Amino acid sequence: MERWKHPVTPHRRNVARAGAILTVALVCMAGCRARSASSEPSALGLERTIPLPQVVGRIDHLAYDARRGRVFVAELGNGTVEGVDLATGRVIGRIGGLKEPQGLAFLPGRDELAVASGGDGSVRFYRGADLTASGAMQIGADADNLRIDPTSGRLVVGYGSGVLGVIDPAARRLTAAIPLPAHPEGFQLDDERAYVNLPEAGQIAVVHLSTGRVLASWRNPGPKWNFPLAIDPKTGEVAVVYRLPGRLVIWHAASGQVRQTLSACGDADDLFFDKPRARLYVICGQGAVDVFASTPNGYTRMARVPTRSGARTGLFVPSLDRLFVAARASSGAEAALLVFRPQP
Repeated sequence: MERWKHPVTPHRRNVARAGAILTVALVCMAGCRARSASSEPSALGLERTIPLPQVVGRIDHLAYDARRGRVFVAELGNGTVEGVDLATGRVIGRIGGLKEPQGLAFLPGRDELAVASGGDGSVRFYRGADLTASGAMQIGADADNLRIDPTSGRLVVGYGSGVLGVIDPAARRLTAAIPLPAHPEGFQLDDERAYVNLPEAGQIAVVHLSTGRVLASWRNPGPKWNFPLAIDPKTGEVAVVYRLPGRLVIWHAASGQVRQTLSACGDADDLFFDKPRARLYVICGQGAVDVFASTPNGYTRMARVPTRSGARTGLFVPSLDRLFVAARASSGAEAALLVFRPQP
């Protein structure tokens, strides 16, 4: 028997046509959104992972030897410093027998690697060609961060309950010991000035290296435990990251005034300016790198890139355009150097 058919009126044809158009439009919009999300570039792309075999415990700071294309890794918990060849992705040298190596600095003019060890308060020197020992000196307890003064070639080291030391690396001699109210953590140099984080004193000190004077002290603006610090001389900005709570604070270097405060990832220990891209990279032990972009209205967080839990130290090398993140060994994963390439 033939079924009865509803007569198709012009009104019904218009309704059906409108419904079909709406369905197609919704499908297209969903597809366009999916394509847009999938094609959106990441701020950092993980290029490769370089294993660090037989390394346990905490990993601290890194240094770069441009002449030979090597990254050095201070393996504090292991008592070693590893040399990683970037061309092959292999460990090609290891310095052992160290007591809590923390700070590293490669001196290209002398072709030497300097290592500051907190366990015995030493700064030791090793030849770049073969990593054999070339000298040592005692500084003081908890020898920590090392920085190179590019204008003079001097080394600057933080140590003790509050000292910033200036070293003549050729003479293996301490030429100045600048007293501070607490142990110096992250610090950076800008001409004759050093900007120094003093978390136990709740402040940032501005130090004149030649005179040994503390020129200014900036009180922390609420957050506590300021560890990493970076300077952008071009903009006159000093970036500091706090751990309690996780905050990025942008200071004006000339006035010591806070320009901006933003939320940041937790347990930060390293911080770098990417000047060509006007970005900041914050490396955090919670297992992420926070990427902040500079805009006409200040900084804004553009991405949070996952790494590994406990990976809170690293190194940005502008000449290579790479960000290295040191990941400690954890259950099921050996220690490694994570190599990130910034994306457009």
